[in-house]
Order: sequence, then structure tokens, then C-alpha cells
Amino acid sequence: MSGRKQALLKRHRRNKRIALLISLVLLIVIGVLVAWWWVPLLLVLGWISHEAWFADHLFYAPTDDYLYNFPPQTQTLNGRIENGLVRLEGVFDPADTLILRVRIKAGWLGRWVDPYVQVGEDRQDFERGVSGVRYLNLSGQGAALANGELRLRGRFCQVDADVTLYAMTNPDYAGQRLMIIAPHADDAELAAFGLYSRAQDVSIVTLTQGEIEAENYQTLGLDKAAAARLKGRLRTWDSLAIPLWGGVPQSQCVQLGYYCLQLPAMQAEPEQAFGSRESGEGDVRSVRQHNPLPLPGDEDGQPTWRNLLADLVAALEHYRPQVVITPHPELDPHSDHVASTAALIQAIGLSSHKPQTLLLYANHLHDNDRWPMGPAGNGIALPPAIEALPVDQLWSPQLDAAQQLDKAMALAMQHDLQGTLPLKRRLRRWIQMILAGRRWPKTGEDEFMRKAVRRHELFWVRQLGD
Repeated sequence: MSGRKQALLKRHRRNKRIALLISLVLLIVIGVLVAWWWVPLLLVLGWISHEAWFADHLFYAPTDDYLYNFPPQTQTLNGRIENGLVRLEGVFDPADTLILRVRIKAGWLGRWVDPYVQVGEDRQDFERGVSGVRYLNLSGQGAALANGELRLRGRFCQVDADVTLYAMTNPDYAGQRLMIIAPHADDAELAAFGLYSRAQDVSIVTLTQGEIEAENYQTLGLDKAAAARLKGRLRTWDSLAIPLWGGVPQSQCVQLGYYCLQLPAMQAEPEQAFGSRESGEGDVRSVRQHNPLPLPGDEDGQPTWRNLLADLVAALEHYRPQVVITPHPELDPHSDHVASTAALIQAIGLSSHKPQTLLLYANHLHDNDRWPMGPAGNGIALPPAIEALPVDQLWSPQLDAAQQLDKAMALAMQHDLQGTLPLKRRLRRWIQMILAGRRWPKTGEDEFMRKAVRRHELFWVRQLGD
């Protein structure tokens, strides 16, 4: 996590401790002044209420406006919602990515049940208690919008009549040479399976083994280090094998074998080697034996920033991508994700091959752990941007039902997304299903099965050299 997210989480936990302390004092007073049996009853009701309505990590006020700016060349049309239909003041040129700026206000039920906006055949959910500017993703529904036939209505919320459309046109990047930078096995699938499964020429470079947090493997009778080594081997296999489900052969997949959560330390001290925090290993060659090309880091196997940059330069010059897909450095706060994009930018500066375009993705957020909100299979509204982001164009390709199912199966193969939920999370989901109306897909229990399998994928487009 970035420093900002750590600070937000620290503040959230501090506020929760204060609330718990106040609640404890009130319970003691009630137990003394009213009746003792009220105390266990209120404790149970309080816990159920917390799990149903207050367990989300939301580090901003639902009344905050999202702050987005788009490039000057973006087609912009004002419009209104009349009789449930979106009517624009003009005609927009054909565009692949359509974003509608709206102002939403939750009704009283929308403070207890997730409010959402029904957009034609799609549904996009927002924060409970929402009251502010939000951005709907209308990509794929341009024909209905242009014909004045796109229906839009709020459920458990009201949508102001005045709206603004932003229409953006991009090339279909699936037709260009792509390279995906994946900090960990599964990042490529989470962000871009739909895109890479229809691309003609794509390479995937995974930077780390993904060996940490291997407690589940200790149940096999392994100690902490052996469990981490096994998990690293399994996730290395994931990074090389699972892309074949999307049509990407092993000859196009590279595993660099660096260690989880060590990339920022490597960046700070480029010549210093940083081994695994948990496996006891310090030689990245242990997981490189199936790579399709030799890499500079193979010479000494040292997990250093210098070797990481040299490996990325070698991959760029071998695969020669026109477009590189990489984590959004301002939006995705995971420390390995931020460092991965920093390494890519530095490697491009050192490489003789210069890609033309970056497509940026966010698999994590600073301040909302549920985005994209709502059930799987729906669209992806723009994520919270409480602090203004750099001005980038957006590209949001669509996935049909068959592509969504294939993406779900690719995620189901990932070892880190398998397994059953802990009892606490299972109880929380059951309570939220009953009291808050939330639903999860049948394809898998991991939260990413809900968040990542959608009718859209979403990328921020940044031209290199701009």
C-alpha cells in the first residue's frame, strides 16, 4: 500500500477504536442503569449492524464529488434526462468510450441498500448515502444514446436531470503489439484478460513470484519458508500457464522472479539485493527456468533494481510492443504496482525500443475497497477520484457474456484467488445478503470474482512523449 492509503487506514482504525470505546461506555451505563440483559442483546445487534452497513473501507465522504478532467479534444455535450430517457443537446461523432457526468443523491433506502443507476440494459452501483457528482460508463450503448432511446433511472437514489456526455475515440489497441506489465500473477487477468484474449500479438511480463502470505500452505505440514517457496512456484506457474486460456502461448510470457513487497526497497537502493521476506530465497533464477528468452538478471540472479531494469529493457527490445499496459501510478496504491510502473518508465528511457502508448489500469484503490461496486457482470463506472488525477483519455472496451465467463475461469485458475472464505467473512456476506441486498457470483468466492468480471474493462490512455 502507498503511504496515503496506510494513513487513511490508520485513521479509519483509530476512529473505529474511538467508536468502540464510546459504545463500551454506553453499554456499561445501560447495564448499570437499565438491565444487564440489554448488554449482550445490544452487543449482538451492534455487531450485526456493523457487518451489514459499516464494514466497508470507504476513506472519503459519500457526499464528496468525484473530480475528473478530460483532454481538450474530448467531445462534450450537455443533455437532460426527460421521461427517463437521456436527451443530448446535439449529435456526437462515433466514439468507443462514453462517460456521462451525473449528480446522484441517495434516498432514505439508499443509505441502507446500495443505490444504483439502471442505464439501458446495464446497472452501475454507488456508495450508500451517495450525494454528489459521479461518472457513468455508457460504452457499448452509443446507438441507443444517439437515437434518444437510452433509458436511465435511479434505484434507491435520484439522478439530477442535467447531465454531460464525454465521448472519446481510440484505436482498437487489440490490433497493436501489446505488452502487459503484471506486478504479480493474476494482475494481467484482472485488468486485461478481455483485451489480451482477442489481441493478435501480446506478451506478458510478471515481475514477482507472489510468494508471501502463504499461511494456507502451512496446513500441508510445511514451515513458513517452505510454504512461501511452494506458493511462489505455484504463482510462477500461474503467470506462465494461465495466459494460454486467453490464447497467449508460453513463448510470450516471462516471469522475472523478484520478491513480493520488495520492489520499493529495490528502487530506493538500486545496487542492493533484496531477497524474499518469507521464503528465505535470494536468487531469482529459481523460478526462471521456463522463460522463453535469456535475461540479463540470469547472470547473477540478484534481486536488484539494476537487474530489474535490465530485464525490462531486454523484454522491451525482444517483444517490441507498441502499447504497454501497466498499473496507474497515481490511482493504484499497491507499493509493488507503483514501483512496477516506475521501473517500466525508467526502462523505456534506457531501451532502444520506445513504445508509443501506455494503457494504465487500477486493480486496487486508495480509498474504496469495493470498486467496481455492485454485482459481477455489470458495467464499470469511473472510480472515486477525490483528488484530481492527471488528465488522461479513457478507453473502455466491452466484454460479452462468453468473454466474461472465460475471464472468470482464468481467475478461478489463479492459486491466490482460490480457497474458501474465513468464517468471519462468510458470516459478513450472509448478513449483507439478507439485510443489504448484496450478491456475489457463483464462479468463485474471492472478492475479485465480483469486481473484475464485468461488461467493461477500463484503461487510462497516456501517450508517451506527451
